[in-house]
Order: sequence, then structure tokens, then C-alpha cells
Amino acid sequence: MNLSAPTQVVFIISLVIAIIGLLAALGVLAFIPLASVWIMLIAYIVLAAGCLMRGA
Repeated sequence: MNLSAPTQVVFIISLVIAIIGLLAALGVLAFIPLASVWIMLIAYIVLAAGCLMRGA
């Protein structure tokens, strides 16, 4: 398995999702029904998928 750097688009998408998770943890975005831990996990999965899939 070869790892590659994620594209800039994938990195920015995961960063935005992580920021949303952080704001949900701080209570700024209280209307999001998911726990902030799950939002941060989704951001990590997106970033990991970008590293594992070449050209994604």
C-alpha cells in the first residue's frame, strides 16, 4: 500500500469538517444533531481516504 499526499481540495474539505466539529464541541453550532466526536471522525476519515486513494 502506497500512501500519497491528499489533494488540496480533500485537505480543505476535511479541514472545514474538522472546524465544524470544533465549533460544535464549543457549543457555537448547537443545531447540529451529531456529536462533535463523530464529526471529527468524519473529517479524519475523509483525510485518510485522500491519503490512501491516489488522485482523489
